[in-house]
Amino acid sequence: MIATLSYFQAVVMGLVQGITELFPVSSLGHGILLPGLLGWHNLVSSQSQSQSFFLVFLVGLHVGTAVGLIIFYRATWWRLLQGLNRQVRASREEGVTSLWRLSNSTMDRDYRLLYLLVVGSIPVGVAGLLLEKPLRELFAKPLAAAVFLTINGVILIVGERLRRNRGRHARYEKLDTLASRNALAIGSAQIFALLAGISRSGVTMVAALTRGLDHEDAANFAFLLATPVILVAGLYKLPSLLGPLGHGVRTQTFVGALCAGVAAYVAVRFLTRWFTTKTLTPFGIYCLVAGIACVVRFA
Repeated sequence: MIATLSYFQAVVMGLVQGITELFPVSSLGHGILLPGLLGWHNLVSSQSQSQSFFLVFLVGLHVGTAVGLIIFYRATWWRLLQGLNRQVRASREEGVTSLWRLSNSTMDRDYRLLYLLVVGSIPVGVAGLLLEKPLRELFAKPLAAAVFLTINGVILIVGERLRRNRGRHARYEKLDTLASRNALAIGSAQIFALLAGISRSGVTMVAALTRGLDHEDAANFAFLLATPVILVAGLYKLPSLLGPLGHGVRTQTFVGALCAGVAAYVAVRFLTRWFTTKTLTPFGIYCLVAGIACVVRFA
């Protein structure tokens, strides 16, 4: 297939990717549904192919999104790396040979959060390598994305209801004291986002809420968890952009990635404030309405 991607399409898809990757409404789902709704048949026809210029383009958008997240959380990541350095030095002084076997009481506070992020990222990393291609080829179609977007809305609304049912006197976790098993469970929820229409940030936040975190901590943990997954997945496939599949779309991909990075920065800035006082429910309602409407449209 000859690569045909306009700069207008690149800008629109970049902005949509950057926003919907962080908003709990599924960037992959919107990336499949929007071209179908706009009649961009050149993009729709290439979505489920294993070798496609559109998939190469999406790789660039993911890298741009990850860069936007890194810039927003730059102080946090620098603090976590400093915590790792402190922990390594302290462990050497104490003769500890493995940082994985430290008890919570002996862990540096910032290193512990980094440790939880690593633990939470392992399941989706393994699942992505094994399942991403077959799931994309099977479900990267507008109707399937619409169905899963509807399911995503149900997940968000049910997750909020489950949290409310815990009661105001229930014991809630803090990110500083989150258990490793809970970090693993929360991170594992990202696997469902391999299905187009299921939101990575949404299912991760729901998992975090059911494990006792409040909305603010759940959002920050979800966004921090997403950053290395999105970045590594993008960098892993980035060489494809430099090969034959990138012919004719490299500059459009750069423009789209730039838009995705800016949009991601603005989105995460908005959402970290939103979740200090508000919930996932409005996003769940949006997914239900948009998902059902798209099911009717593409059925």
